[in-house]
Amino acid sequence: MDTLKVALLGCGSVGSQVARILRDDTDALTDRVGARLELAGIAVRNLDADREVELDKSLFTTDAESLVQDADIVIELMGGIEPARTLMLSAIGHGASVVTGNKALLAEDGPTLYEKADAAGVQLSFEAAVAGAIPILRPIRDSLAGDKITRVLGIVNGTTNYILDQMDTTGAQFDDALADAKALGYAEADPTADIEGHDAAAKGAILASLAFHTRFPRSEVHCEGITSVTADDIAAAKDAGYVIKLLAICELQDDGGSGVSVRVHPTLLPREHPLAAVHGAFNAVFVEAESAGELMFYGQGAGGTPTASAVLGDVVSAARRIVLGGPGRTESAAARLPSRGIGTVETSYYIGLDVADESGVLAKIAQVFADHGVSIETMRQSMHPHTSGVAAASADPEAKPTAELRIVTHRGRDAALSRTVEAVKQLEPVNAVTSVLRVEGV
Repeated sequence: MDTLKVALLGCGSVGSQVARILRDDTDALTDRVGARLELAGIAVRNLDADREVELDKSLFTTDAESLVQDADIVIELMGGIEPARTLMLSAIGHGASVVTGNKALLAEDGPTLYEKADAAGVQLSFEAAVAGAIPILRPIRDSLAGDKITRVLGIVNGTTNYILDQMDTTGAQFDDALADAKALGYAEADPTADIEGHDAAAKGAILASLAFHTRFPRSEVHCEGITSVTADDIAAAKDAGYVIKLLAICELQDDGGSGVSVRVHPTLLPREHPLAAVHGAFNAVFVEAESAGELMFYGQGAGGTPTASAVLGDVVSAARRIVLGGPGRTESAAARLPSRGIGTVETSYYIGLDVADESGVLAKIAQVFADHGVSIETMRQSMHPHTSGVAAASADPEAKPTAELRIVTHRGRDAALSRTVEAVKQLEPVNAVTSVLRVEGV
């Protein structure tokens, strides 16, 4: 086979760089593949839109369906659910291998695509769907196929990592850090998918599916965003030796029967943990396996050129399979492990409380924890500046002094920890529960 026809769906930031590399590095790619990769066409919605890369205008078409019918490899970079799903299924039906970065579609309806690709004997690859340029999916699927992965911790959203890092390193408020992220192009005009954790949850579903050989849809991922994280939380965590990161956590639970929990939420990590040193908009994935031990993959998690690198890696892999023959590779789902809810997770809680500064408060709170079988690891108390001494008397003679408590628990079931927090809220001396965050890596 002298030439393989490549159809490109979408020509945004990533798509334009993919087209550029296919054009500029033709000879090198031919040497690696054993056949020439010919960019047969680029399907776009608007033929006249500005592109980041100057490309031959004759390549562009609005007829995506016709383009995929005549391709050996289809690269889907349109995003969204439709028409991406229909076009990918059409490509697979016509015998084309598919490369995609569409995390939302894979998390929602990946099983349908995997099954169709398996039945057709074509390859479905999606390295670019998680953590941009970082090669993480192929190592999990291939390099660690003979091992038993027990846990995956991932910083897989650059926007939220930038925001939390700015809050930690500069003391910025959430809104100011978000505004900076938008100005630098790290955050979309509507950042909801990022800051509410939905983007990371879709990636978590993909990571869990590969790591544990079981198909996990996005609906089975517990998801919390970072909008409730305050500058006070960041400062208190820093004072206690922690940093707050939004993590996707995929964990094997072997307590009385194997199951897997998949969750996304703000997490306190000790500052000596490798993921704590991931700054700015970078991504990193920390893998724990029985034989390999601890592995970490780090790099740029977004951007046109870095993500294009991951796409082209998949293209070369798919093209070599076509040239050399053999069945396509998608994913292994033979384990069929059950999904476990957040309540079954073993974790620690970091709890912030606003309480009356009076005798017996600590004892009452400690008793509630004991009644629920939750052990306190550390408890720190500090007076609120505006309610202490002369300041309180001058501001309001009737004001009662209050204190701030920061409690870190020992590890326990999330359900028990959650019930404990609800019980603490009912105590008369407790004015408010100001924060509840999970702790990992200790």
